[in-house]
Amino acid sequence: QVQLVESGGGSVQSGGYLRLSCAASGYTASTTCMAWFRQAPGKEREGIATVYSVGRTNYADSVKGRFTISQDNTKNTLYLQMSNLKPEDTAMYYCAAGTNRAYSGYGYCLTTAQTYTYWGQGTQVTVSS
Repeated sequence: QVQLVESGGGSVQSGGYLRLSCAASGYTASTTCMAWFRQAPGKEREGIATVYSVGRTNYADSVKGRFTISQDNTKNTLYLQMSNLKPEDTAMYYCAAGTNRAYSGYGYCLTTAQTYTYWGQGTQVTVSS
């Protein structure tokens, strides 16, 4: 089992920045992929950034160039640095961990929610215009 706890959400104005953190504990050696998802009210959960165990990252077009996913393996912590935030970024943000099922086989991890096994409780990000 892997436990994930997100933090760092909050309210910012358009153009601002936030850094989300996700502390992982438990049997983290079983995970191949780590990812950030978000879900706005009335919308499906969207995969926005992933990182493969060897470090290769993958981003959704909606956040590419503005968000950066990274991990500190010494602290078992995943980060999402968000800059130039827009009102449409308002959502609950979730950290997720997956086994090989979340791996594409081509050097990057998938952004499909169903392929991830472990989830955090979420942290709210609200961006005002």
